[in-house]
Amino acid sequence: MHKKTPLLLRAIRLLGLSWYLLSGIIQSFVYPHVSVHYQRRMMKKWAGGLLKVLNIKLRCHGKAPGIEIPRALLVANHVSWLDICVLMAVCPTRFVAKSEIATWPLLGLLCKNTGTLFIKRAKRNDTTRINQEIVDVLEVGERVALFPEGTTADGTYLNHFHASLLQSAVIADALVYPVSIGYKNSNDGICLEAAYMDPSLVLSLQQILTQTQINADLFFGDPIPSGMKNRRELARMIETTIAQTLSLPIRHKQPETTSGLPI
Repeated sequence: MHKKTPLLLRAIRLLGLSWYLLSGIIQSFVYPHVSVHYQRRMMKKWAGGLLKVLNIKLRCHGKAPGIEIPRALLVANHVSWLDICVLMAVCPTRFVAKSEIATWPLLGLLCKNTGTLFIKRAKRNDTTRINQEIVDVLEVGERVALFPEGTTADGTYLNHFHASLLQSAVIADALVYPVSIGYKNSNDGICLEAAYMDPSLVLSLQQILTQTQINADLFFGDPIPSGMKNRRELARMIETTIAQTLSLPIRHKQPETTSGLPI
Protein backbone atom coordinates (compact mmCIF):
# COMPACT_ATOMS: atom_id res chain seq x y z
CA MET A 1 0.00 0.00 0.00
CA HIS A 2 1.56 3.30 -1.04
CA LYS A 3 1.40 6.37 1.15
CA LYS A 4 -1.08 9.20 0.61
CA THR A 5 -0.24 12.88 0.74
CA PRO A 6 -1.26 14.56 4.06
CA LEU A 7 -4.35 16.78 3.77
CA LEU A 8 -2.47 20.00 4.62
CA LEU A 9 0.13 19.35 1.95
CA ARG A 10 -2.63 18.68 -0.59
CA ALA A 11 -4.16 22.07 0.23
CA ILE A 12 -0.79 23.81 -0.18
CA ARG A 13 -0.19 22.10 -3.52
CA LEU A 14 -3.70 22.99 -4.69
CA LEU A 15 -3.09 26.65 -3.85
CA GLY A 16 0.21 26.56 -5.73
CA LEU A 17 -1.49 24.90 -8.70
CA SER A 18 -4.18 27.61 -8.79
CA TRP A 19 -1.57 30.36 -8.96
CA TYR A 20 0.38 28.45 -11.59
CA LEU A 21 -2.70 27.97 -13.78
CA LEU A 22 -3.44 31.68 -13.51
CA SER A 23 0.09 32.48 -14.68
CA GLY A 24 -0.46 30.13 -17.62
CA ILE A 25 -3.67 31.89 -18.60
CA ILE A 26 -1.88 35.26 -18.57
CA GLN A 27 1.02 33.88 -20.64
CA SER A 28 -1.40 32.32 -23.13
CA PHE A 29 -2.56 35.77 -24.24
CA VAL A 30 1.02 36.58 -25.23
CA TYR A 31 1.63 33.16 -26.77
CA PRO A 32 -0.02 33.70 -30.22
CA HIS A 33 2.03 36.86 -30.81
CA VAL A 34 5.56 35.43 -30.46
CA SER A 35 7.65 33.25 -32.79
CA VAL A 36 7.18 29.47 -32.96
CA HIS A 37 10.64 29.05 -31.42
CA TYR A 38 9.68 31.16 -28.41
CA GLN A 39 6.26 29.48 -28.20
CA ARG A 40 7.98 26.12 -27.80
CA ARG A 41 10.20 27.48 -25.05
CA MET A 42 7.20 28.94 -23.23
CA MET A 43 5.20 25.71 -23.53
CA LYS A 44 8.06 23.48 -22.40
CA LYS A 45 8.93 25.64 -19.41
CA TRP A 46 5.33 26.06 -18.26
CA ALA A 47 4.45 22.38 -18.60
CA GLY A 48 7.60 21.32 -16.76
CA GLY A 49 6.75 23.72 -13.94
CA LEU A 50 3.21 22.34 -13.66
CA LEU A 51 4.53 18.80 -13.30
CA LYS A 52 6.80 20.01 -10.49
CA VAL A 53 3.87 21.64 -8.69
CA LEU A 54 2.01 18.32 -8.84
CA ASN A 55 5.18 16.40 -7.83
CA ILE A 56 5.19 14.37 -11.03
CA LYS A 57 8.59 13.04 -12.03
CA LEU A 58 9.00 12.75 -15.80
CA ARG A 59 11.05 9.85 -17.17
CA CYS A 60 11.64 10.16 -20.92
CA HIS A 61 12.77 7.26 -23.11
CA GLY A 62 13.67 7.31 -26.80
CA LYS A 63 14.16 10.31 -29.05
CA ALA A 64 11.53 12.98 -29.62
CA PRO A 65 11.35 14.62 -33.07
CA GLY A 66 13.64 17.64 -33.32
CA ILE A 67 13.17 20.83 -35.30
CA GLU A 68 14.99 19.19 -38.22
CA ILE A 69 11.91 16.97 -38.84
CA PRO A 70 9.65 19.05 -41.10
CA ARG A 71 6.39 17.13 -40.59
CA ALA A 72 6.04 15.14 -37.36
CA LEU A 73 2.76 13.71 -36.08
CA LEU A 74 2.78 12.36 -32.51
CA VAL A 75 0.24 9.61 -31.86
CA ALA A 76 -0.20 8.58 -28.22
CA ASN A 77 -2.33 6.45 -25.95
CA HIS A 78 -4.59 8.43 -23.65
CA VAL A 79 -4.73 8.02 -19.87
CA SER A 80 -5.23 11.47 -18.40
CA TRP A 81 -5.37 15.21 -19.02
CA LEU A 82 -1.82 15.02 -17.65
CA ASP A 83 -0.79 13.45 -20.99
CA ILE A 84 -0.85 16.89 -22.57
CA CYS A 85 1.44 18.39 -19.92
CA VAL A 86 3.83 15.43 -20.10
CA LEU A 87 4.14 15.75 -23.88
CA MET A 88 4.50 19.53 -23.78
CA ALA A 89 7.29 19.31 -21.21
CA VAL A 90 9.41 17.24 -23.61
CA CYS A 91 8.16 17.97 -27.11
CA PRO A 92 6.07 21.17 -27.43
CA THR A 93 3.29 20.53 -29.92
CA ARG A 94 -0.21 21.45 -30.93
CA PHE A 95 -2.97 19.04 -29.94
CA VAL A 96 -6.19 17.68 -31.40
CA ALA A 97 -8.90 17.60 -28.74
CA LYS A 98 -12.65 17.20 -28.45
CA SER A 99 -14.53 20.49 -28.78
CA GLU A 100 -16.05 20.09 -25.29
CA ILE A 101 -12.66 20.96 -23.77
CA ALA A 102 -12.96 24.48 -25.19
CA THR A 103 -15.80 25.07 -22.69
CA TRP A 104 -13.83 23.95 -19.62
CA PRO A 105 -13.16 26.77 -17.13
CA LEU A 106 -9.61 28.16 -17.39
CA LEU A 107 -8.16 25.08 -19.12
CA GLY A 108 -10.43 25.62 -22.12
CA LEU A 109 -9.17 29.17 -22.53
CA LEU A 110 -5.59 28.00 -22.13
CA CYS A 111 -6.06 25.37 -24.85
CA LYS A 112 -7.67 27.82 -27.27
CA ASN A 113 -4.96 30.44 -26.82
CA THR A 114 -2.20 27.89 -27.45
CA GLY A 115 -3.59 26.73 -30.78
CA THR A 116 -5.41 23.49 -29.94
CA LEU A 117 -7.32 22.02 -32.90
CA PHE A 118 -10.84 21.15 -31.76
CA ILE A 119 -12.94 18.42 -33.37
CA LYS A 120 -16.71 18.12 -33.03
CA ARG A 121 -17.05 14.40 -32.37
CA ALA A 122 -20.80 14.26 -32.96
CA LYS A 123 -20.52 16.00 -36.34
CA ARG A 124 -19.80 13.32 -38.93
CA ASN A 125 -18.34 15.58 -41.61
CA ASP A 126 -15.94 17.34 -39.24
CA THR A 127 -13.20 14.78 -39.92
CA THR A 128 -12.40 16.24 -43.35
CA ARG A 129 -12.00 19.72 -41.87
CA ILE A 130 -9.78 18.67 -38.96
CA ASN A 131 -7.61 16.46 -41.18
CA GLN A 132 -6.95 19.43 -43.44
CA GLU A 133 -6.17 21.64 -40.44
CA ILE A 134 -3.63 19.07 -39.23
CA VAL A 135 -2.05 18.95 -42.71
CA ASP A 136 -1.82 22.75 -42.80
CA VAL A 137 -0.07 22.84 -39.42
CA LEU A 138 2.35 20.04 -40.34
CA GLU A 139 3.27 21.67 -43.65
CA VAL A 140 4.45 24.86 -41.94
CA GLY A 141 6.80 22.83 -39.75
CA GLU A 142 4.81 22.59 -36.52
CA ARG A 143 4.22 19.32 -34.69
CA VAL A 144 0.77 17.94 -33.96
CA ALA A 145 -0.25 15.35 -31.35
CA LEU A 146 -3.45 13.31 -31.25
CA PHE A 147 -4.99 10.51 -29.17
CA PRO A 148 -6.68 8.03 -31.54
CA GLU A 149 -8.40 6.06 -28.78
CA GLY A 150 -10.81 8.98 -28.58
CA THR A 151 -11.25 8.44 -24.84
CA THR A 152 -9.12 7.67 -21.81
CA ALA A 153 -8.17 4.29 -20.36
CA ASP A 154 -7.05 3.69 -16.77
CA GLY A 155 -3.51 2.66 -17.67
CA THR A 156 -4.11 -1.10 -17.47
CA TYR A 157 -5.22 -1.54 -21.11
CA LEU A 158 -5.44 0.25 -24.47
CA ASN A 159 -8.64 1.07 -26.31
CA HIS A 160 -8.88 0.37 -30.04
CA PHE A 161 -7.08 3.05 -32.08
CA HIS A 162 -9.36 4.78 -34.59
CA ALA A 163 -7.78 5.56 -37.94
CA SER A 164 -9.70 8.48 -39.43
CA LEU A 165 -7.49 11.31 -38.17
CA LEU A 166 -4.36 9.52 -39.40
CA GLN A 167 -5.42 10.39 -42.93
CA SER A 168 -3.69 13.73 -42.28
CA ALA A 169 -0.33 11.94 -41.97
CA VAL A 170 -0.89 10.15 -45.28
CA ILE A 171 -1.80 13.38 -47.08
CA ALA A 172 1.13 15.33 -45.60
CA ASP A 173 3.58 12.40 -46.00
CA ALA A 174 4.49 12.93 -42.35
CA LEU A 175 6.68 10.92 -40.02
CA VAL A 176 4.45 9.36 -37.39
CA TYR A 177 5.91 8.91 -33.90
CA PRO A 178 4.21 6.33 -31.65
CA VAL A 179 4.23 7.77 -28.12
CA SER A 180 3.57 5.52 -25.12
CA ILE A 181 2.48 7.13 -21.83
CA GLY A 182 2.26 5.40 -18.47
CA TYR A 183 1.98 6.51 -14.84
CA LYS A 184 3.46 4.75 -11.80
CA ASN A 185 2.92 5.41 -8.09
CA SER A 186 5.60 5.59 -5.40
CA ASN A 187 5.75 1.76 -5.30
CA ASP A 188 6.25 1.66 -9.08
CA GLY A 189 2.83 0.09 -9.64
CA ILE A 190 0.34 1.46 -12.17
CA CYS A 191 -1.05 4.71 -10.77
CA LEU A 192 -4.80 4.42 -11.27
CA GLU A 193 -5.28 7.78 -9.57
CA ALA A 194 -3.57 9.53 -12.49
CA ALA A 195 -6.19 8.30 -14.96
CA TYR A 196 -9.02 10.62 -15.97
CA MET A 197 -11.95 8.20 -15.87
CA ASP A 198 -14.44 10.38 -14.00
CA PRO A 199 -16.19 13.16 -15.94
CA SER A 200 -15.27 15.66 -13.22
CA LEU A 201 -11.90 17.36 -13.62
CA VAL A 202 -12.07 18.44 -9.97
CA LEU A 203 -12.35 14.85 -8.74
CA SER A 204 -9.51 13.82 -11.04
CA LEU A 205 -7.31 16.54 -9.59
CA GLN A 206 -8.20 15.48 -6.05
CA GLN A 207 -7.07 11.93 -6.84
CA ILE A 208 -3.77 13.17 -8.26
CA LEU A 209 -3.10 15.34 -5.21
CA THR A 210 -3.47 12.33 -2.90
CA GLN A 211 -0.28 10.84 -4.37
CA THR A 212 3.05 11.56 -2.69
CA GLN A 213 4.70 11.25 -6.11
CA ILE A 214 3.71 10.12 -9.58
CA ASN A 215 6.27 8.87 -12.08
CA ALA A 216 5.28 9.62 -15.66
CA ASP A 217 6.97 7.45 -18.28
CA LEU A 218 7.11 8.79 -21.83
CA PHE A 219 8.39 6.51 -24.59
CA PHE A 220 9.07 7.82 -28.11
CA GLY A 221 9.05 4.96 -30.61
CA ASP A 222 10.88 4.85 -33.92
CA PRO A 223 9.17 7.09 -36.50
CA ILE A 224 6.99 5.46 -39.15
CA PRO A 225 7.01 6.93 -42.70
CA SER A 226 3.35 7.28 -43.68
CA GLY A 227 3.49 8.04 -47.41
CA MET A 228 3.23 4.42 -48.65
CA LYS A 229 0.66 3.30 -46.05
CA ASN A 230 -3.04 3.83 -45.55
CA ARG A 231 -4.50 5.19 -42.32
CA ARG A 232 -5.70 1.79 -41.06
CA GLU A 233 -2.26 0.25 -41.49
CA LEU A 234 -0.79 3.15 -39.54
CA ALA A 235 -3.37 2.78 -36.76
CA ARG A 236 -2.66 -0.93 -36.31
CA MET A 237 1.13 -0.44 -36.37
CA ILE A 238 1.00 2.36 -33.79
CA GLU A 239 -1.50 0.50 -31.60
CA THR A 240 0.69 -2.61 -31.59
CA THR A 241 3.88 -0.65 -30.88
CA ILE A 242 2.36 1.16 -27.89
CA ALA A 243 0.73 -2.01 -26.51
CA GLN A 244 4.06 -3.85 -26.67
CA THR A 245 5.99 -0.94 -25.16
CA LEU A 246 3.66 -0.69 -22.17
CA SER A 247 2.94 -4.46 -22.03
CA LEU A 248 -0.80 -3.79 -22.13
CA PRO A 249 -3.70 -5.66 -23.73
CA ILE A 250 -5.87 -4.00 -26.40
CA ARG A 251 -9.57 -3.90 -25.63
CA HIS A 252 -12.15 -5.23 -28.08
CA LYS A 253 -12.49 -3.05 -31.17
CA GLN A 254 -15.34 -0.56 -31.24
CA PRO A 255 -17.19 0.30 -34.46
CA GLU A 256 -15.32 3.17 -36.08
CA THR A 257 -17.18 6.43 -36.60
CA THR A 258 -16.53 8.81 -39.47
CA SER A 259 -14.93 11.27 -37.06
CA GLY A 260 -12.50 8.59 -35.92
CA LEU A 261 -13.60 9.11 -32.33
CA PRO A 262 -16.23 7.25 -30.31
CA ILE A 263 -19.44 9.18 -29.78
